[in-house]
Amino acid sequence: MIASSRRACPPAARVLPRRLFYGWYVAVGCAVFMFVGVGVGYYGLAVFLKPLKDEHHWSTTAVSGATGLYFTIAGLVGAAIGPRIDRSGPVLFMVVGSVLLGLSAAAIGVVESLWQLYLVYAVLAVAYGMSASVAVNAIMTRWFVRKRAKAMSVSSTGVSVGGVVLSPLISRLIDVGGIELAAPLMGALVVVVALPVVALVISWDPNLMGLTADGEPPPMAGVGEDRVLERVQLRRWTGREAAHTPSFWGVLVAFLLVLMAQTGYVIHQVSFLEDRLGSRDNAAFALSVTALGSVVARLVVGLFADALDKRLLTVVLFVVQASAILLIIHVDNVPATWALTLVFGFTIGNVYMMQSLLVGEIFGLVSFGAVFGLVSLASQVGSGGGPFMVGLLHDGTGGYGVPFTVTAVLTYLAAGAVLFARPVPAPAREPAPQTAAETAAGAPGAGR
Repeated sequence: MIASSRRACPPAARVLPRRLFYGWYVAVGCAVFMFVGVGVGYYGLAVFLKPLKDEHHWSTTAVSGATGLYFTIAGLVGAAIGPRIDRSGPVLFMVVGSVLLGLSAAAIGVVESLWQLYLVYAVLAVAYGMSASVAVNAIMTRWFVRKRAKAMSVSSTGVSVGGVVLSPLISRLIDVGGIELAAPLMGALVVVVALPVVALVISWDPNLMGLTADGEPPPMAGVGEDRVLERVQLRRWTGREAAHTPSFWGVLVAFLLVLMAQTGYVIHQVSFLEDRLGSRDNAAFALSVTALGSVVARLVVGLFADALDKRLLTVVLFVVQASAILLIIHVDNVPATWALTLVFGFTIGNVYMMQSLLVGEIFGLVSFGAVFGLVSLASQVGSGGGPFMVGLLHDGTGGYGVPFTVTAVLTYLAAGAVLFARPVPAPAREPAPQTAAETAAGAPGAGR
């Protein structure tokens, strides 16, 4: 029996009201987990960037290079653990990753040389790759099928709330006691919040609790459309098989480009807006506005995304994001900057959510970790290259106009690429019936 099955019924399931499907408690738990994990491990990097440059007299390119290394390593780790998550679940990875994330975030406060920063960011990346995107999205993909967009809008809201709350908090702590105070406190926050959520709330697969996805009769109990949905969701894929489909490359290329652009902008947003808005606190608050827009828009989109063509919805989000960046560059007006920052925020969280939804819709839930891990690797490499590209162009041109224009162009290109992410036809042969344990653990050889 796999290790995850020993914790089939988490402690929270014994005390929380049973009239509500337990998957929604898992979604909220994942939101809290992502609040600290991504709030510190993603938005925190943007706030730390300029203080690190100023305190140590490092160039934008040098600090951005550490950020680029961070995202690349995080992607590699996510791709490596994806097949293992499909077989035995992400709980152990989330526990170890949370501890490492807290320790390495705290260590940012004591770095003295550039090589130490790169080392700390490398460890931080391993932790983030183990505990965040692949793990949480794999959980949500198994708990929800028909209501997946709505559920992911809840679970991923923690990401944006982390930006709303923690970005100004980190900035304020830096003002009070420098990075030496802010970083250890944020590291401690990760451990104190994340570990109880994993231990008390998270169950990675509804089958292990005797439940079914969405809290409804399983698709295989129906006919017609339900039967097709079953074949798509329970179809097994290896990474090599997925890579032979145009849909895989449509998703991969689109999100590589858009996350290169998006992350390049977000990581440099505070530095860029500090001059326009007059202070780092105002710029950090602008990052919170971005995250707040993400919260609102994700919850709204989650209400109706399950019923829409997700490719076309993604195209719209990409076009709006690119246009907002271009306007932010060229409209040097403070009220307009706040408004456009909010519009940009409307897209940022939904971009990540659409990546998960497209992979889950096309390649199903049984092999989600293996396929999403590869897509996430590409997008993380893009996320890593984006800040470095923007930093390099900034140092070469003396401003953010050129690099941010490049990010907008890349986002428009991503909108074209995602049109190739068409649903893969369901296999003609229906999958053999599976027990709950088989669905949770995966068939022999899965993920090879």
